[in-house]
Amino acid sequence: MSGTRKTVPGVLLTHTPLLAAATVTLVPIVWMVTSSLKGIDDQFNSLFLPKGDGLLGVGWDKLTLDNFVRLFEEADLGSAILNSLFVSSVSAILATLACAAGGFALAHYRFRGRGVVTVLVLCALIIPPPLLLAPTYELLYHLSLLDTFTGLLLPGFAPAFGVFLFRQASLQSVPREMLEAARIDGCGEIRAFFVIVLPLLRPMVGAFMLITFLMWWNNFISPQVILHDPEKFPLAVAIAQLKGVYYQDYGLQMAATLVSVAPVMILFLMLQKEFIAGLTAGAVKG
Repeated sequence: MSGTRKTVPGVLLTHTPLLAAATVTLVPIVWMVTSSLKGIDDQFNSLFLPKGDGLLGVGWDKLTLDNFVRLFEEADLGSAILNSLFVSSVSAILATLACAAGGFALAHYRFRGRGVVTVLVLCALIIPPPLLLAPTYELLYHLSLLDTFTGLLLPGFAPAFGVFLFRQASLQSVPREMLEAARIDGCGEIRAFFVIVLPLLRPMVGAFMLITFLMWWNNFISPQVILHDPEKFPLAVAIAQLKGVYYQDYGLQMAATLVSVAPVMILFLMLQKEFIAGLTAGAVKG
């Protein structure tokens, strides 16, 4: 056991670069938190906490929650949060189910044109998403789906990345013999997908659902192009609307950014094990 223990210099050599990287990562977050608690007059007087006569030379009495109060009373950010929660949750659930079903079908079903569909999925992976904005807008216009949540969610219903990801996961994690045994016992295809396939793909389902939720939570371009009604704007767009032409309220903007970052940060910390397990699924064979 003593041979497997790391020495003190080895631990320091390993953790010092990690500690330095964590410090560099946390500095902008600390600045955002302190800026959201400062008034307008103290934004440029100090880098982090406002100066004053309190403990450690900090003006603790200058810290205020007025930015957060104004955020929900004046800027009406509550509706934007609900819009983001709705769009991100619905998209994460529907996209995960659609991609899991499509990837499973490409991995375990034999049908005419299967190779062509796989090639099309791979080709779709190399197309930059911004190039699809113009044709997507025109298609939604002809379908009368502009300025609707349906038009916003429909283009991301089954992304090629997710279909290919679940195809590879199905090849690695779903034994063909188990599916054949289920069919012999009279299990239907839909039931087999929900009862057998999805539990076997649970790590990948959790990882992809988290990735999709975060992607839609931070989505900024698509809502601006498709949605026109400010009451339907998600959080990312609503925060951008706080920026004025001749005046910038940095405390209000940092408070809104903190409100946007905090939920996804908590969600990632809660599901990080599932996320890492999903990304490493199929990496080790055995």
